[in-house]
Amino acid sequence: MSNEKIIAVPTNIITGFLGVGKTSAILHLLKQKPNHERWAILVNEFGEIGVDASLMQGSLADNNDVYIREVPGGCMCCASGLPMQITLNQLLTEAKPHRLLIEPTGLGHPKEVLQVLSNQYYQEVLSLEKTICLVDARNLNDQRYHQHPTFNQQLEIADIIVGSKLDLYKANEQSQLTDFIQTKALSPEKVDFIEHGQLPLAWLAGKTSFNVSNKSAHKHQPRTTSIAPTPLPKEGYIQATNQGEGFQSIGWRFAPSKQFNRKELHSFLSTIKAVRIKAVFITPEGIFAYNTLDNDLVEIELDECNESRIEIICHDIDESWQDTLLNIVISN
Repeated sequence: MSNEKIIAVPTNIITGFLGVGKTSAILHLLKQKPNHERWAILVNEFGEIGVDASLMQGSLADNNDVYIREVPGGCMCCASGLPMQITLNQLLTEAKPHRLLIEPTGLGHPKEVLQVLSNQYYQEVLSLEKTICLVDARNLNDQRYHQHPTFNQQLEIADIIVGSKLDLYKANEQSQLTDFIQTKALSPEKVDFIEHGQLPLAWLAGKTSFNVSNKSAHKHQPRTTSIAPTPLPKEGYIQATNQGEGFQSIGWRFAPSKQFNRKELHSFLSTIKAVRIKAVFITPEGIFAYNTLDNDLVEIELDECNESRIEIICHDIDESWQDTLLNIVISN
C-alpha cells in the first residue's frame, strides 16, 4: 500500500448547518462501505477541542479500513486552507483511500472548502463527486438558520439536498423544505428525505456539478493553533474557547484518569442551554457519548476513547460550567 500513487480519489463533502445529523449520516455510510475498500474521513469542527473523531472511532466496531482525522478550531479553509491541507495530506498518505468523505463544520464555508480541493495540487489527487447538504426542515422558520449566510451557501453548492430527521417532522414541514428550495431558486439534481441518518451509499456516486470560482466568498480569518493534540497539564484538564459566525464555543479535555459520575453528568448536561453539545466521557460504568440538540440529550455507549472531551456551542458561555464538571469527577 505504501508505494501506491494517489490518483482521483472519489471525494464527497457532507455539509449542513449545526445539528442536522452529519456525523450520524457518515456513520451510516460507513456501515455500507465495501469490505475491500479503505475510506478516509476528514472532520472539521467549530470548537477547538475536537470531539467528532472520537465519536466516530468509538462507534465503529471495526475501523481497520477507516481512517479519521480532524481539523478543530473553526472553518478548515481559513488561513488559506493550510491547516486543512496539512491534515488532508497526512490522511491521504496514511490511508491511500478508495473514498474520501469531508465533513465541514456546520458554521464553515463549503464554497471555500471546494475551492481548496479544486486547486492545481489536488486536481490529479481527488475526483470531486456529489456534495450532499443535510437540512433539518424544522429550523426553516428560525431566521438564525434561514438568514445565515453559511446556511444558504451550503444549499447553493449542494448536488443533493436531504431533509434529515424526517421522523420528527410535523405534517407540513416536508413540503415547507421543498417550497423553500423553489423560492430560493435552487436547482439541486435531487431532493429527498431520510430518517435516523440513513443516507444511501448510491447517492455519493457521480461528479459534482458545482462550478468552483476562483473568487473567495469570504475573508479568511486567522486561526489559532488547536489545543486538541496538546499534552495535558498536571491539573489533568485544559479549556479552550472560540467564536465566530454569531456563535461561541467552549470545550474541555480531561485526562483518562479522571472518571465522571454518570448520573450527575447526565443531569448536568441536560440543564445546559446551548445550541449544541457533543461529548465523550469516561465513567466507572463505561465510555459514553453525549449529543444534544434543542435540549434533547442522547446517550450512547462507546467501545473506546482515549480521554474525556466536551464541546459546547452556544450564544452565551456560563462561567460555572467548568466548576460543575470538575465536581462531577469521582476519581483521578
